[in-house]
Amino acid sequence: MKIKTTVKPYREVMALPRPNHKLPHKPSRILAGIIRLVGAGDLKDVNFSYTEKDMEKAGDGPWLILMNHSSFLDLEMAAVMLKGRPYNIVCTSDGLVGKEALMRQIGCIPTQKFVTDIGLIGDLKYALQTNKNSVLMYPEASYSFDGTATPLPRKMGILFKGLKVPIVMITTYGSFTRDPLYNNLQKRKVTASATIECLFSVDEVAEKSVAEIDELLDRAFSFDYFKWQKENRIEVHEPFRADGLNRILYKCPDCGKEGETEGRGIGFVCRNCGKKYTLNPLGQLEAEEGPTAFSHIPDWYAWERSAVREEILSDRYALETEVDIGLVVDFKAVYMVGSGVLKHGKDGFVLDGCDGELHYEQPVSATYSIYSDYFWYEIGDVICIGNQDCLYYCFPKQKDIVAKARIAAEELYKIARENKAKLRRRKELCE
Repeated sequence: MKIKTTVKPYREVMALPRPNHKLPHKPSRILAGIIRLVGAGDLKDVNFSYTEKDMEKAGDGPWLILMNHSSFLDLEMAAVMLKGRPYNIVCTSDGLVGKEALMRQIGCIPTQKFVTDIGLIGDLKYALQTNKNSVLMYPEASYSFDGTATPLPRKMGILFKGLKVPIVMITTYGSFTRDPLYNNLQKRKVTASATIECLFSVDEVAEKSVAEIDELLDRAFSFDYFKWQKENRIEVHEPFRADGLNRILYKCPDCGKEGETEGRGIGFVCRNCGKKYTLNPLGQLEAEEGPTAFSHIPDWYAWERSAVREEILSDRYALETEVDIGLVVDFKAVYMVGSGVLKHGKDGFVLDGCDGELHYEQPVSATYSIYSDYFWYEIGDVICIGNQDCLYYCFPKQKDIVAKARIAAEELYKIARENKAKLRRRKELCE
């Protein structure tokens, strides 16, 4: 899938009028049928099936439907599972670029990932309470990199209590294994399924505390698809299954070098020290010689996270890379405005470019994570930062830094909150 791009000077882009807010549309039943028809081939290929659990608690609706996010197949699954039920979809604003009218008719509610959007709450209430439509949303707000859950926003219970509707959860199995984000949109032959479950009735939302709701949500979004693949003996025999694995496993545990790993075919190698692995059909890594540092990919990714955290705590973390820059300020196009330099450190992100015209700073406290993606709309790997006025899509010219940037943004945010909590406790003790 591609996106409309237009080359335009930075100053002209920033002078463009911003789009007026539009209330959610009632989704077109005809388009809903077309979506199911278009997705039928993919679902047949994966022999899709689903089960229901505790759905009697949900009643007739409307519902707020939460879904984990692994690949585009998720949307096709939801279209079948929710057949006959009108629903809006909370989606990233770039999904409307070049096709706003169509996407709104489908029922899309645009929002900016990892950017505070107070207006979204009003849109959710309008869809649920005025239009009487259910709403499907992906609270992780980003595809999983390593097959495990990405961070969820805190205090979701406050939102749930305000909406006063049942909370339903769709959990997929096989969607990640079929099309993991790092693998260049190459689809594997696997079976996929899903469960749809009522997590909270209206009464349960009212009775439980916000902390209890967050805890239950964390449990619902606790998964490990590489572990699931191994335990269920799901074999992937495609000869490209390791392609792009270096995007998430960017640091070699044997020599410590970053940016020198490469996944190609079924093999994985560090060009710096020569250590070679094979990605077996069950999704586990096996060293060709010597010990296997990490056979389980999420364990390797977690080790990288711990290394990034240590860099931050010892004041050694710093990212600086040349980037091509695209801006999104409306739904007409991604405006390619030139090149620049993206920096990331203990104070957050700084982006400079366009011959000195562009300067943007984003503090650590701005968001608990960032929108980053691989092969974004077939343009390239991307790091996205920004605010309600403008989103900056940065395409690094340096190899395999997207995962580390996202990890670092998450760890910087957590460390900042931890430090703030420590100061608060010290203040309380002094009083």
